[in-house]
Amino acid sequence: MGELPLDINIQEPRWDQSTFLGRARHFFTVTDPRNLLLSGAQLEASRNIVQNYRAGVVTPGLTEDQLWRAKYVYDSAFHPDTGEKVVLIGRMSAQVPMNMTITGCMLTFYRKTPTVVFWQWVNQSFNAVVNYSNRSGDAPITVRQLGTAYVSATTGAVATALGLKSLTKHLPPLVSRFVPFAAVAAANCINIPLMRQRELQVGIPVTDEAGQRLGHSVAAAKRGIFQVVVSRICMAIPAMAIPPVIMDALEKKDFLKRRPWLGAPLQVGLVGFCLVFATPLCCALFPQRSSIHVSRLEPELRAQIREQNPSIEVVYYNKGL
Repeated sequence: MGELPLDINIQEPRWDQSTFLGRARHFFTVTDPRNLLLSGAQLEASRNIVQNYRAGVVTPGLTEDQLWRAKYVYDSAFHPDTGEKVVLIGRMSAQVPMNMTITGCMLTFYRKTPTVVFWQWVNQSFNAVVNYSNRSGDAPITVRQLGTAYVSATTGAVATALGLKSLTKHLPPLVSRFVPFAAVAAANCINIPLMRQRELQVGIPVTDEAGQRLGHSVAAAKRGIFQVVVSRICMAIPAMAIPPVIMDALEKKDFLKRRPWLGAPLQVGLVGFCLVFATPLCCALFPQRSSIHVSRLEPELRAQIREQNPSIEVVYYNKGL
């Protein structure tokens, strides 16, 4: 066997990102929970393989499949713009195990105010870590900005949950089961823009097709954040809409009435099953490397691009996750 050629484009995902199926295959790999079990040494080894290959150095004996595996291990643990290692629970591979636990508990313990407040707080704390870890761009964010965003999002989620809980007191129990979903949807609309407010202030990097940075755009940041909010809400729908219906029916059966302790683990399991599919499929709704027409950029940036690169009509940006 000869040495692996250097023309494999590992800057891009392995599968065609212009199609939903290609993006879905990509995100099924990125969100694979088994990536959480990899040791620090394995992560560093994958990073070295990827960085060496990008620098034109091929690890002896490396196959194409091994290269792609290293690329996906690297992508699962390191931020694409800053290159820093993402905290464990902030990685996309932690989405399913973390969300199945938190969402399952939110759906199980929705009747009492203290538990509603506690699990909404836990959920928003987790979301804050995820949103910061998977932000777009490499612009720094201050501790004060992080704190403001976190407190605002958590307050918004708890207020929404408690407000809806009081409104549904006299409605059928099944309706009350959907209060956590409404709170999560509302909180996503608050949490994500606030945790990524720096992007809305200074913009995110936009590049040409070859990846050359052309400037920073707030318009691209707004579009990317909107896409992420839509993806996150859609991601929550199966996990927070299907299990309540099933549990409402099961809790009327004698089997569960005699074994009430089975309710929580059963709910968590149902949520986990939904999330295994919903997480990658909803991440795939929009391309990770999204595009925006130059005419939709800010006037200053648009003029700069047209002056320096008049042939460019479309620019690209990392929308974040």
